[in-house]
Amino acid sequence: MMKALLSNDFSTSADADANDAAQWRGTALLRPGILAFEGEIRPTELHAHHAVQIMAACTPISVVDGSGVRQQGTHIIVPTDAPHRVCGGATHGIAIYLDPETVAGAAADRRAHLHGWLQALKVDPALGHVAEHVADVLADLLRDNAAGSEDRHGVVTAALQLLPDMVKDGSVRGSDVARQLGISATRLTHLFTEQVGIPLRRYILWLRLHIAMNGVMAGEDVTTASASAGFADSSHLTRTCRRTFGLPPSMMSRDVDWDISL
Repeated sequence: MMKALLSNDFSTSADADANDAAQWRGTALLRPGILAFEGEIRPTELHAHHAVQIMAACTPISVVDGSGVRQQGTHIIVPTDAPHRVCGGATHGIAIYLDPETVAGAAADRRAHLHGWLQALKVDPALGHVAEHVADVLADLLRDNAAGSEDRHGVVTAALQLLPDMVKDGSVRGSDVARQLGISATRLTHLFTEQVGIPLRRYILWLRLHIAMNGVMAGEDVTTASASAGFADSSHLTRTCRRTFGLPPSMMSRDVDWDISL
């Protein structure tokens, strides 16, 4: 049941969030700029989140937007910050959340605005696993992207190596990373966005979520995991999860089969 993972963003009960998440069984994936779930998609309350959401299922899903217009199909893209509710789910499907500042997220958001929420994405939820579904969606979204295939700049590689420890130590800004690498913040930001596909400041946020997720998987409670990831407190993590995905931190349930490799 994906209800806890796709709804409850107005819930005030942490215990209810945890109970709902514990009932859901499925697989999930977390990468910088990407959160994905595979399993049953169930109805949700009206909500909105900053991430662009892609839903694909073996049978039609019904989604109602903030104006009351119903969208029904097997492939749906919900634009960033768009109020919506799932009024008809599916027994098996995938839900992918993309940071709208990533190349893929911007492409998905643009498609939804240009061609409507109903799409014809080249992904079949009946075949493969969540990582393969995500790869199929990204390939579809980025097929017209002309980004170069040149080798990654050494300063970007160095930044990726430095960031995990810097983030764990607390608040970190792009200028802090640039200073350690002896490069201007503007130049580092440009190179990072171009070669990693996500702005440095957004990558730092997703890295915090990744570290927190690892902490939960290692047996830490949410408060400890939040501190380990450089969040001010567990409330900061909760606000981040709800603002970005419309989901509570209980989405990090160890009952879910997670793929959290960077």
